[in-house]
Amino acid sequence: MPGEHWTDALNAELAALPAKERAAWVSLLKHALTATSSRPSARWIKAAKELVIAIGEKQVSASFERWLSQVAKGRAIAESATSIHDTRSVSDTIHDENATVLRGMLWMIPLLSNSTSMLRMVATIAVSAYKKVPGVGPRAVKVGNAAVYVLSEIITPESVGFLAMLKVRVRFGTAQKEIEKAFDAAAAALDLPRDQVEELGAPACGLETVGRREEILGDCRAELVVNGSDAELRWFDARGKSVKSVPAHAKREHAETCKELRQNLNDVAAMLSAQRDRVDSLFLSRKPWTAAAWHERYLDHPLVGTIARRLIWCVGGIPVLAIDGRTADIEGNSLQVEDDSQVTLWHPAEREMSEVLGWRKRIESLGIVQPFKQAHREIYLLTDAELRTGTYSNRFAAHILRQHQFNALCSARRWKNKLRLMVDDTYPPSSRDLPEWGLRAEFWIEGVGEIYGTDTNEAGVFHMLATDQIRFYRIGAAPNSAHAGGGGYAAQAQGPGDGNINEPLPLDQIPALVFSEVMRDVDLFVGVASIGNDPTWQDGGPGGRYSGYWQGYSFGELSEAAVTRREVLVNLLPRLKVSARCTLSERFLEVRGDLRSYKIHLGSGNILMKPNDQYLCIVPDSRPKAGQSSIYLPFEGDSTLSIILSKAFLLADDRNITDPTIVRQIQRNSARD
Repeated sequence: MPGEHWTDALNAELAALPAKERAAWVSLLKHALTATSSRPSARWIKAAKELVIAIGEKQVSASFERWLSQVAKGRAIAESATSIHDTRSVSDTIHDENATVLRGMLWMIPLLSNSTSMLRMVATIAVSAYKKVPGVGPRAVKVGNAAVYVLSEIITPESVGFLAMLKVRVRFGTAQKEIEKAFDAAAAALDLPRDQVEELGAPACGLETVGRREEILGDCRAELVVNGSDAELRWFDARGKSVKSVPAHAKREHAETCKELRQNLNDVAAMLSAQRDRVDSLFLSRKPWTAAAWHERYLDHPLVGTIARRLIWCVGGIPVLAIDGRTADIEGNSLQVEDDSQVTLWHPAEREMSEVLGWRKRIESLGIVQPFKQAHREIYLLTDAELRTGTYSNRFAAHILRQHQFNALCSARRWKNKLRLMVDDTYPPSSRDLPEWGLRAEFWIEGVGEIYGTDTNEAGVFHMLATDQIRFYRIGAAPNSAHAGGGGYAAQAQGPGDGNINEPLPLDQIPALVFSEVMRDVDLFVGVASIGNDPTWQDGGPGGRYSGYWQGYSFGELSEAAVTRREVLVNLLPRLKVSARCTLSERFLEVRGDLRSYKIHLGSGNILMKPNDQYLCIVPDSRPKAGQSSIYLPFEGDSTLSIILSKAFLLADDRNITDPTIVRQIQRNSARD
């Protein structure tokens, strides 16, 4: 079908071919149109091989690269089209018949001798196909699944690396299942444990040493450099002076190398987040390494080394940092590491508080920005209330969360979850399997609302969820379920089970590290997805039904994550340009402007104005503010802390605020005082 960039390119080329060649291509495309199953059969593959040979493998490869590289561009519809149906609802979808042909063409890629050179293109197609179109859903699930299949068939470090990238970038549930199958297939093909496949598959992305690649192109030089979780391509002229863009002669005489460097830059940017999230997930894996494997897969790996060298590890039980490859203890003393020494990832829940505080101080004194919270990681201890309830925690109960945002977070943190619809059906709780510990964690939730179309979207999916208990079960316990609209969970067990296997476990029997990490995940879900941290929800939503919750969350007691935020600010404030105007109270960062004084809540980031605690609505701007981008933080990933600092800089200089909506609020409320 015409109308898509890739099909228009294909049709134009076929129309220009001699009749005999065109007929061979038509036969191949007709065969691709029979790709109607989830996987190709041996018979289908045999027929595809014969059709590829008839055309010529080299010609098929070249044509596929030209055509399939256009898939991500979407539909070729004029921007001036006025029909909503022409542009907004279908402009980024793939026609179903075209999607079937695409699936068939993708299935043929592993048959080509140069298939490994197409891996990046295949991964790009997967991301594009799983991309959600508003009001429609993913562009073409069958195409995305076929691309993942290709990556599982071509077993190389690069293909596994692209699978790792997809695992982070694609949140769609069906896609995650296909990616998991692909990882399992790669592990089986290599006869290696699954976790080793992910480690060994971490790509270098063109980097030659840890976080760096250098190329000499004539009389100029290019550097690909990783800086924290970002990467940049730097250019230098013949005198070694930095230049902003690619020198003209390098672009002209070394076009292929310049293209490769740009591709490497894009790959590094995509893979860094994937590898960072993979390493962050290792806390619960209980995984040890020999020092030799640790050096190869982490410390000295060109890409992963940029993450590993900013973390604390335990070598033979001794906590160490490995800056620039030199292993040193908390005092900075070098440690000789033997190849057979055991290495584990350090976690604060398993250490004395004096050691934790010592490492925080050490990290900050060295100016290290950890890729995620480790030294400053929140530790969740059992409370008296949880000891009384025994088998469940209500610590994060009675919150109102945005369901779609919660669902995306679950996927990112390896929790299983199903979107709740307003239907007469049952759903399991959100859960995370912890096979290394023989446990399953559950977070009980339910849909909120009774009015279809108001409390749901057009498809009947609840906009909001209400939260309830957190429980732990043995991993083999019968699943629990509850009605979509609530009413309590019940086990699906046929009987009591052998040795009460289906009963929830007492919280005091859960290992401290497991309890802390699970509670940290749930704190993240609430902290990010709660309507309480949204400054636009001051009115409490439809009918003001959530006004009490919003007020209580926005300015109430701090969670563990917010307590950690406060501890970081204690050390950070003296270094800020606005430090003279800032003070910390128990729950707020208080800022003195010229027009008013303000209280920024350390949990939600919402603002009250003194003296009467009038609300000030400021919608966060993701762009860094002047003077803020250079602020040192000892870890990445706390967006709320960044928002708080952004608001502090803005309000300390409130006379120069130009946003009329903010100015009106300050002036209007100031006049009332």
